[in-house]
Amino acid sequence: MSFEITGSLILKENTVDITSTFRKREFVIEVVNERNNEWNDFIKFQLTQNNCSVLDQFEDGDVIKVSFNIRGRKWEKDGKLSYFSNLEAWRIEKTVIQETIPMQPQFTPPPFTEDDIPPFQAANDDLPPF
Repeated sequence: MSFEITGSLILKENTVDITSTFRKREFVIEVVNERNNEWNDFIKFQLTQNNCSVLDQFEDGDVIKVSFNIRGRKWEKDGKLSYFSNLEAWRIEKTVIQETIPMQPQFTPPPFTEDDIPPFQAANDDLPPF
């Protein structure tokens, strides 16, 4: 399953050799919460193996689009079973966040003039005057 998300790069970690055959590099992006920017999301991703160098061309503050997969693993140690998830990035592209422009109405009614007011006509009713 593949996903994409856009945000500002705020942290780049160094590449870490976990074993002699496995290495990873983590980074964090800030994703703006459209309703309240005090609740922005800070999302950590990882790059693995040869993809670790993909991050070299980006600087803190760059707006990037991250394509990623969600990976989940089961891990057992000392008889205790644990589960963990990773967001594994596989492509990063520099992009620009487009600001939302308010929608303009497609039809604008003509201006209102005095000629649009119907002439006064006395009421024709059976009520006595005050």
